[in-house]
Amino acid sequence: MSAPTASQLLEKLKRDAAAGGYFINPDDQFALELAQGLVRNIERYGYQACPCRLASGRREADIDIICPCDYRDADLGQYGACYCALYVSAEIGRGEKAASPVPERRPPGGPSIKASGGDGAAAQGSLPYPVWRCRVCGYLCARESPPGICPVCKASGDRFERFM
Repeated sequence: MSAPTASQLLEKLKRDAAAGGYFINPDDQFALELAQGLVRNIERYGYQACPCRLASGRREADIDIICPCDYRDADLGQYGACYCALYVSAEIGRGEKAASPVPERRPPGGPSIKASGGDGAAAQGSLPYPVWRCRVCGYLCARESPPGICPVCKASGDRFERFM
């Protein structure tokens, strides 16, 4: 199967973002250039590695930076945009606020394979982030704070409760 064109990918990203309560950068030319980078990485590596980070070419080593990356929601919550600014907050999406630089959250050398590889930490109750539950549909997510909108039922962020 061949990679989509940048325009096709951008349209898919916009549909998926809207369905999940997310926003794509309103600067269409900028967003298209990011989509072109994603397409290049699909052709290069076979997966949609973030165009603003250096991928290793090994999916398991880059799993945290496959777009949408593991850091997107935390970046959106704290800075209003993800690292590459493809995903933005509602305010930035509506043009009410400009995106500002986002510092890199990814640990040097990428994620720790051991941290996600059955070391027993989760079973011992020492998760690195709290778990939040949507009181409307039961969706669970582990992150510093609940999402602004539930990606499943679209309930607002105030409908989340700390689960664990």
